[in-house]
Amino acid sequence: MQKRILLTGSTGFLGSYLLESFISRGIEVAIILRSTSNTWRISQLLDKVIVYNLDKIKLEVIFDEYRPEIIVHTACSYGRNGERITDILNSNLFFGLELLQEAIRTNVNTFINSNSLLPRNITDYSLSKAQFTDWLIQKSDQIQVVNFNIEHMYGVRDDEKKFIPWLISEMKNNEKQINVTAGVQKRDFVYVTDVVDAFNIVIQKLKILPAWNQFDVGTGTFTEVREVVQKIAEIIENRYGKSIFSRLNFGSIPYRRGEIMIPKLSNKELITLGWDSKIGINEGLKLILSEHVIINQ
Repeated sequence: MQKRILLTGSTGFLGSYLLESFISRGIEVAIILRSTSNTWRISQLLDKVIVYNLDKIKLEVIFDEYRPEIIVHTACSYGRNGERITDILNSNLFFGLELLQEAIRTNVNTFINSNSLLPRNITDYSLSKAQFTDWLIQKSDQIQVVNFNIEHMYGVRDDEKKFIPWLISEMKNNEKQINVTAGVQKRDFVYVTDVVDAFNIVIQKLKILPAWNQFDVGTGTFTEVREVVQKIAEIIENRYGKSIFSRLNFGSIPYRRGEIMIPKLSNKELITLGWDSKIGINEGLKLILSEHVIINQ
């Protein structure tokens, strides 16, 4: 039976890849936008989905009209653009609660949430996401819940303020020193299409899953941030003849309060369902850099 998915955050990094994948699989999808949404990532897909504008229609009307079977919730605010705490809470907690409330009211089968592996008290973003996860646990006796804890996701079309795109932008600038932390903290860099595969496999297996489910999404391989910085610098230097290594200023930025040196992650549950990562960090970085035009000195 064809699934009916209501997707939030479709204009974002992960959401745009999920939307593309759902459409390619023949899944019926409706998306929720606002008049201020920047649709550059999905402009070629808008005529293939049902689009609801929250500025023009109430959420309860969307649920009554569309009657989704599954909610896939990826909309969030990272707080990178100077948002107030209340703005972050509205995006990451209260909007999610409204979705959850309507999903329960209209007997939606499953609520799938994208979350972070960051500890709850690291940032305002991580705290607000953890608070919403608490509510998902609380209500999982009324609706099946899948909570994806995603490690350091990266890929083409990522937000320019995320670490790897920011780093590439800094390296493209010929004048500035590149100030970074000491970089000995480790991260599990997971490519966005591998994350999408995790969503798709779990959606296929929903009928055999319990009411509450939590999956850590990562490759299982941890790489020092410093090593990733050096890999990017090496690719750019070799490909474009730019001088990068001499501009790297490791240790010039202190670690943030409560910095995690190596995340706790277990992808065993996903692997048991048949998931495996396909793109390693070297291939992933080459894919990203192939999309960037570097102007030679």
